[in-house]
Amino acid sequence: MKFVDVKNDVAFRKIFGNEQKTVILISFLNSVLKLEGDRRIAHISFINPYLLPRIVGEKASVIDIRARDEKGQQFVIEMQMADVNGFAKRVQYYTCRDYSSQIQRGQGYGLLKPTYFIGILDFNFFQSPGYLSQHIILDGETYEHKLTDIQFTFIELPKFTKELAEIDTLVENWVYFIKHAENLDLIPDNVEDEGLLEAYKDAEMHRWTRDELIEYDNSFIAMQDAIGRIEFAEQKGMELGMQKGIEKGVQEEKQQVVLRCWSAKMSVADIAIVAGVKEEEVLAIIARWSGETDDK
Repeated sequence: MKFVDVKNDVAFRKIFGNEQKTVILISFLNSVLKLEGDRRIAHISFINPYLLPRIVGEKASVIDIRARDEKGQQFVIEMQMADVNGFAKRVQYYTCRDYSSQIQRGQGYGLLKPTYFIGILDFNFFQSPGYLSQHIILDGETYEHKLTDIQFTFIELPKFTKELAEIDTLVENWVYFIKHAENLDLIPDNVEDEGLLEAYKDAEMHRWTRDELIEYDNSFIAMQDAIGRIEFAEQKGMELGMQKGIEKGVQEEKQQVVLRCWSAKMSVADIAIVAGVKEEEVLAIIARWSGETDDK
């Protein structure tokens, strides 16, 4: 028995974005968010689950899955393989945008439902030693938790060091699955939760079609290509021995990122965040590219 790498963007979409097996995502959310009693999620629907990687040209693709439960609460589950500039700001921007986009101009704020961000990171980001952290808005002096609608939860995979025999909670089983499934030969004996069991089944390679496996492999190739492009730009600048050369290589790559995102029909505001440039520069790059295309 061979399992896929769950951290791969194609595998992540297929497993956690499976509209036919919502029990997988329900189990994951209930365990990671520590939902008990009437707060537990019973039903969930996906909001455009099969998105392309949101960031193109970075050293790792970013794939997210959006879902909504029966109470209207929104969940954004994201897998990120490497730290990038502006990561914290981007996470807050996307979560707040999803929260505010629930209503149109003139509609009452009472229609807004809580939005939860769950980030699975294959790198260390916070200083705390724990692999699971929850971030909420508190009063600076009294720690009153009145602003409850936006919350962030992060899983830092490198900080999870438990062996299979040491695991005794469902959330630990979930994190172990995400981090280690590709190295396992069998479904662990301690897996009893229905959602996690279905996730393991969906991760079994022999259950995948030939086209799905090709897409899975292509995802790794695309990631390596993205890494190679940026490393080549950096190397090109270093070989020139001048900071100007480094800046030129990075600037060229940023232009390519802008154009790829524009081709993917992303908004100018989103492109500016992804490429790390101002919106005016995004518009200028697009205008130059459009002019060159017209001349041809």
